[in-house]
Amino acid sequence: MALRIHFLILSIAVLALSTSADYNPGNFSYTGPNGPEKWGSLSPSFLACSNGKAQSPVDLTKTDIVMNKQLKSLDRHYLPTNATLVNNKFNIGVRFQGKVGDININGKNYSLKQLHWHSPAEHMANGRIHVAELHLVHLTQDNNNIAVVAALYKLGDPDPIISQFEDKLIELVKETRAGNEDAQIALGTFDMEEINRNSHRYYRYIGSLTTPPCKEGVTWNILGKVRTLSKKQLELLKAPLDPEFWHNARPLQQLNGRKIEMYYHPNHKHHVPNTHQ
Repeated sequence: MALRIHFLILSIAVLALSTSADYNPGNFSYTGPNGPEKWGSLSPSFLACSNGKAQSPVDLTKTDIVMNKQLKSLDRHYLPTNATLVNNKFNIGVRFQGKVGDININGKNYSLKQLHWHSPAEHMANGRIHVAELHLVHLTQDNNNIAVVAALYKLGDPDPIISQFEDKLIELVKETRAGNEDAQIALGTFDMEEINRNSHRYYRYIGSLTTPPCKEGVTWNILGKVRTLSKKQLELLKAPLDPEFWHNARPLQQLNGRKIEMYYHPNHKHHVPNTHQ
């Protein structure tokens, strides 16, 4: 049994929140008896959800933010590659088949494996709630370390990333309503060029996955630039999901003494507004 639990945790970490044969996302919800306050009691492998001391998401509160001049620029060089649109039951995501690109954190390379959205946003910016949040999930080559690059959204112009597959989201809705809840739709070549721009501000802290098993030790990097998406795009990201997952943001977690480090470099070519604006 202990071996099976260990394998389950490893499988979830490796797939970084994607579904697998060993993981039933129906075990948890965002409301009712299986809601976030109960996650830790749903499975022995979910204990960190209730007992962990370095959990995510958190509020990026000014009083908890410290400038760290030792932080490096979060350079991103993602290449176009084949991708698949998936309904993860608890969110909508994009998985990559080939090599997309890496980020380097403290001399360690993390490769982009998948991205997904939460609505409303999970992290707050000094008490402010945003309408959605994008998570770009990266793993080291040995799959033992996770880093997430996150971006907050407000309503506005369509997001160029989501615009690439709006028609596929509509197709995913049709597949789901037809009973094919595990539908996966090929996107062909997916272009991440638009998100390659370097940010002159980001926030870093050590936290956890925001869904069970709430694995800790995740390096979070929240970009200072607030992105925009249209109301239609926001609705399309919810449409394939069951109503219990239309609101798929975990409540805020206590910092428990953790500090949020800020990288700031005003001379970058691309101007980035303050997250707290």
